[in-house]
Amino acid sequence: MNSLERVKAAIAFAPADHTPAVPQLFGHAAALAGVALEDYIRNGELLARCQIEAYRHYGHDMVFAFMDFSVETEALGSVLQYRANQYPDVVSYVLTPDSDVSALAVPDPTSAGRMPELLRAASILRREIGKEMPVAGCVLGPMTLATQLLGIETALYLAADDPGRFEKILDFAAEVAVRYGIAQIEAGAHLPIVFDPAASPAVVPPQFFRELLLPRLKRVFAAYRAAGALANWLNIAGPTAPILPWYPEAGVDIANFDYYVDPAEAQKLLPATCLDGNMKSLSFVEARPEEITAAAARLVTAFAGRGGFLLSSGCEIPLEAKPENIAALVAAARGGD
Repeated sequence: MNSLERVKAAIAFAPADHTPAVPQLFGHAAALAGVALEDYIRNGELLARCQIEAYRHYGHDMVFAFMDFSVETEALGSVLQYRANQYPDVVSYVLTPDSDVSALAVPDPTSAGRMPELLRAASILRREIGKEMPVAGCVLGPMTLATQLLGIETALYLAADDPGRFEKILDFAAEVAVRYGIAQIEAGAHLPIVFDPAASPAVVPPQFFRELLLPRLKRVFAAYRAAGALANWLNIAGPTAPILPWYPEAGVDIANFDYYVDPAEAQKLLPATCLDGNMKSLSFVEARPEEITAAAARLVTAFAGRGGFLLSSGCEIPLEAKPENIAALVAAARGGD
C-alpha cells in the first residue's frame, strides 16, 4: 500500500497494512531542510521542496501545503510582522468593532497576498508525489478567521455585545474559507484541513459552537465535498470532548483530537468518524525517542481492530522537535519497523 491508499483505508474504516503516520509537520520541514521559516512561508516552491524532503527523510503518510494562520487576514488587509524563525504576528487588524464587514471583498486566492504561493505549493506537491501521497491544504475556520480579522479579545467582546454584527463577520469568514479551500482543491490538494483553534471549548462555550459555528462549518464542508475533496477534516485542539458529538452533523470525516481527550472517549463520542491524534506536541521536543515509541504504540493498540485512525500529534509538531522523535512515531505506526 502507498500512503494515499493507506489514508483512504483509514477514512473508510477498511483494512490497511499499518496505521497511517500523519505527524503535523509544517514549519518543522523548513527547520529540517535548514531553510529560514520566513522564506518557507513566502515561497510555494520552497515550501513544497521542504515538504518532499521531510517525507523522504521520515517516510510519513501525508504532506502539507500549510504556511501559517495569518495568510487569510493578510490577504484581506491586516498587517503582519515577520520575525526570524517564528510565524508572523498580526500587528494591525483589518477590522474594528465598528467596521462594516460588507466593505471587505472575499479575496481571490489566485492573486491575494500569499494565497497564490500556497496554491503553487499544493500544485507542486500533487504533481510530484500526489499519486502516492495525500496532499493536505490549510484553511482557517470561521471563528479563527474572525479572531484574526479583529484580534481575539475584540472578537469575543463583539460576539457578546453585538452578536448580529459578529455573525455577519462569521458569514464572511465562511465565504473566505469556501473560496480558498476550493481553490486549494483545484490546485491539487486532496483535501483542505480546516483549522479552527478559536472554536475550542477552551475559548468559547460548547453552546456557542453549536449555535453559531456548526451551521457555518457545515456550509464550508458541503462546499468542499461538492468540489471533490477526499474527505472533510476539522482540526480543533484543546478539550474538545463537549463538541465532538456535533462533528458528524457538520460533515466531518476526520476529527482531530488533542491529548486532553482520552482515546476511548473519542471513540465513544465519534464511533463512525476517522480520528486523528493525539500525541502531545511538546513531547516531540522534550521526550526521549523510547517515550514517543511507547506512547505511540499505546495509541495504535487503543485503535486496533477499529480502524479509522491516523496516528498524529494533537496539534502542530514544534519547529524545534527532535527528528529522532518524529522518526519514532513513524516507526511505531509501522509496528516498530
